Amino acid sequence: MTTITSKNMVTIPVEIRRAFGIKPGRRLEWVPNVERNEITVRVIPDRGELARRLLGSGRRYSPDRDSVADLVAERESDD
Repeated sequence: MTTITSKNMVTIPVEIRRAFGIKPGRRLEWVPNVERNEITVRVIPDRGELARRLLGSGRRYSPDRDSVADLVAERESDD
């Protein structure tokens, strides 16, 4: 539980910061749900984190395919 300061600031509890990797400069998205009287807070990953998540993800779609060789062969056949 947190309290809003007079400057409309909140402190994120250390357990939550650690669990979600929230560090200074990290962005949070606040999504209000007026019907339920709730606010959902989502941690926005930085560019480096997004890149790490994507690294190698395409391999599961074509693990035995050499996409570069396929593209070169396609371009050569167009000539």
